[in-house]
This record gives sequence, C-alpha cells and structure tokens, in this order.
Amino acid sequence: MAKLAYPSRRLAGSAVREPLGGEAAAELSRMFKALSDPIRLRLLSLIASHEGGEACVCDLIGPFDVSQPTISHHLKVLREAGLVGSERRGTWVYYWVLPEALAKLSALLQTPAVPARIPA
Repeated sequence: MAKLAYPSRRLAGSAVREPLGGEAAAELSRMFKALSDPIRLRLLSLIASHEGGEACVCDLIGPFDVSQPTISHHLKVLREAGLVGSERRGTWVYYWVLPEALAKLSALLQTPAVPARIPA
C-alpha cells in the first residue's frame, strides 16, 4: 500500500484556506450563480477585455442575439452580485469588472497541494 507524503501546505504562494463561513459562502454563491448564465459570463469577459477596462452598454449589445433590455437585465444581475461596477455618463451606462470580486472567486478556486503518493 502506498504511503501519503504531505509536502508543503502551500501551492503557488497561497496558504491553504479555512472553511468558508456562512456570510462568505452566501456572497460567493451569489457571484457564482450570476456567472452560471452563459450570457453573463460572456458579458463579464467582454467588459474585462474591453480597452480601458470599462465598456459602454452600447458596446456590449452587438455580440449577442438578444435585445438591449435583456442585456441590461444581465448587467444588473452582475452588478447586484458585486462583480461589476457601473456609472451613468449622459445617456449611456459604463461598466467595469471589480478586481476584488474576481480575487475572491479566484482564491476559492485555488486548490491546496495534494498529498504525493510514495511507493511502499
């Protein structure tokens, strides 16, 4: 039977996390739920990759085969989940990705080091 060796409890410079508390789990689940829709996931990607790091809603309508009100609804869901910020400038609303939200999601998805198997 192989023995398990436990190397360093660090992976890629991040410490192994503590289990999530109720409030953190609720916040993260809202973010993941918002991203579970393909249109919202694409919107987040479009905003994040847009020149200058922010995008006008008028720039986000073209890539989709849905109406402008539908895009606005999806952007509202992303905003309420804490994934994007927004600001009205004249007629248009501009959106940008909130880096701290992405950092929270990323930290949760980083896996801790897996024990290496050592032959018996």
